[in-house]
Amino acid sequence: MADNNEIKGMSAGELTRIVLNKEELFILDVRNESDFDNWKIEGESIEIINIPYFDLLDGVDPALEKIPADKKLLVVCAKEGSSVFIAEQIAEAGRGNVYYLQGGMKAWSEHLEPVKVGDLKDGGEIYQFVRIGKGCLSYVILSNGEAAIVDTMRMMDAYESFAEQHNAKIKHTIDTHLHADHISGGRKLAEKVGASYWLPPKDATEVTFAFDKLEEGHEITVGNTQVKIYPIYSPGHTIGSTSLIVDERYLLTGDILFVSSIGRPDLAGKAEDWVGDLRNTLYNLYASLSKDLEVFPAHFGNINELGEDGKVSASLGDLYQQNPGLNIPDETAFRKAVTENLPPQPNAYQEIRQTNMGKLDPSEEEQREMEIGPNRCAIHDK
Repeated sequence: MADNNEIKGMSAGELTRIVLNKEELFILDVRNESDFDNWKIEGESIEIINIPYFDLLDGVDPALEKIPADKKLLVVCAKEGSSVFIAEQIAEAGRGNVYYLQGGMKAWSEHLEPVKVGDLKDGGEIYQFVRIGKGCLSYVILSNGEAAIVDTMRMMDAYESFAEQHNAKIKHTIDTHLHADHISGGRKLAEKVGASYWLPPKDATEVTFAFDKLEEGHEITVGNTQVKIYPIYSPGHTIGSTSLIVDERYLLTGDILFVSSIGRPDLAGKAEDWVGDLRNTLYNLYASLSKDLEVFPAHFGNINELGEDGKVSASLGDLYQQNPGLNIPDETAFRKAVTENLPPQPNAYQEIRQTNMGKLDPSEEEQREMEIGPNRCAIHDK
């Protein structure tokens, strides 16, 4: 049996459940201050401090002074090694209940947590895959032994094992737009399992591969129970951004509309050109839809957007009441809001776009490095 002062590993999945369940945890992050300031673990009941690893090499007393004795302690670093060393020092100093994050922040960035978010009329289900370390959301639609995946992450194993557990064959992978903050796994997963890969053609003018055109006038059917996905052209974040209405109940908005913000139009260098499209989509197209539709976005910007069990959603009607980006009646003020004082652009976003076009083929480690950090697809991240 492990000694109480022996350190233990905590997986990214275990940490995710702690965050979603709002359990108390104290985190000592030993990365450099700039890395910590850029991107950190957050949660409603999470306390976190940053003391860089090199400041603790001569002893962990500076950390011990700040760590409460009555809380579970998790030491975090970029890849794992430094956190193991510091956790061991803290445990040797007599502190119990000490953990280190297995795989470090890289593992945290890549973990996908499936959360059931809806039932479909004919017995199917829709799951939201929460990439909590990066704020990305993807979706698996299950019906009668078939699955469609929307805005697939590059961690394909998570979707394959999930489909297998539910005795479903992946028939479709769908990207609502050409992503700039993460590498899509949609095309490669479709090739691997023999599925159709759908991409908006207006975002695909430079891609190097074949795809099915995600555009209005097409219906994508999942399962024999006719759970229909209706694409609706909704430009603004990109020129090809296309939303999905699933089962006439759920609106998958991609990066056009989030729970607390709206999409930014500048990630292809076209902010001034696309701001009019963005306004038209948000203030005219979406406004014409049923306010009872439940909005499922492709990202969340703040941990507070996670509801029960980690679900990120809101009714379209509520968003028109509460979302600041939907309540800027003056067009000039709107244009200013979405083109000025934007947050920094996503890490390596140009290279990510090139990869998603098929023009670059980075190694697995290079892909991890390209994706490190938060998503920054909204006009603000609070």
